[in-house]
Amino acid sequence: MTPADLSTGFRDDEQRRRVQSVIHDRLADDRDPRECRFLMRFWWQLLMSYQEVSMEELRFDVGIAKPGVIEALISAIRSSPVAIDAWTDTTRRAFAVVQDRGFRAAQDDDGRTPE
Repeated sequence: MTPADLSTGFRDDEQRRRVQSVIHDRLADDRDPRECRFLMRFWWQLLMSYQEVSMEELRFDVGIAKPGVIEALISAIRSSPVAIDAWTDTTRRAFAVVQDRGFRAAQDDDGRTPE
């Protein structure tokens, strides 16, 4: 399985969505837009059959702890669906839910929910 084939390593779409949810909700923090952008490119790569972002880019553009977490996910995807479930559980415990500050700021600007 190449980095472009990560989308084929999941048990089913539900498992892939759970992994994507962990990346979105716990790793992609919009306080660091560059890091968030690269993590979301990786998020997208899990759905597509092409390589959106390289591990080299992630190591360079993502904070100290998170490239190791992504490498562990890639290993789990290459290993088994059971390993993916273990990664999901471990990562949920290790990282708190990130607050969407951009959404909140847009809401605070005019008092309405952004469309």
